Amino acid sequence: MRFLAEQERSMTVRRRLRRQFLSSMLTAGAACLFPGGRALAAAEPFPVFKSDIHAVPYRFRRREVDFDTEEPAGTIIVDSRKRHLYFVLGEGRAIRYGVGVGDKEAAWSGTAIIKRKAKWPTWTPTPEQRAKHKIYAKYAKGMPGSSKNPLGARAMYLFQNDQDTLYRIHGTPDPSSIGKVVSSGCIRMINVDIVELYERTTIGTRVVVLNSP
Repeated sequence: MRFLAEQERSMTVRRRLRRQFLSSMLTAGAACLFPGGRALAAAEPFPVFKSDIHAVPYRFRRREVDFDTEEPAGTIIVDSRKRHLYFVLGEGRAIRYGVGVGDKEAAWSGTAIIKRKAKWPTWTPTPEQRAKHKIYAKYAKGMPGSSKNPLGARAMYLFQNDQDTLYRIHGTPDPSSIGKVVSSGCIRMINVDIVELYERTTIGTRVVVLNSP
């Protein structure tokens, strides 16, 4: 019994040290990539501000959390109802991000694969969007990437059976929209978070989108 108790204490200490290490790496990484809240001077053609986080309610700010799932490490899970996206780390842990989602009419749920990734992507409104918002007509051939582009700094494109679902995980120029039902069905994140998540994912990453808002 004493041996088992000591073994359990040892495992608890190792888990705590691992969490502290991962947390420090996240903090250090953000500080290196976004010093003083400034944009990535050399790597980014448009501003990406760490300070965007201050426009996001505390419960939607990025953090490492306990997370029980049977999905393997590297999977992205979106809980549309709670407005959270999880990047599974394994061993009962995940990085949780706040997101903005689409309403029930526009939202999508299911499983998909990331088959395309883009930095400062071009945004092309759908015919339905152009019909609803006449101002979008001028972007029928696409709006180039910029700090005002609705897709923000990064986009990851979701496919099912090699077919584009037309749903994306992407950034946003409007950090105050995180945690809300605001999008045309896609999953939006603040730019500083989508840049961080983009670097964690690869082509072929599995995405699970749960329930509607």
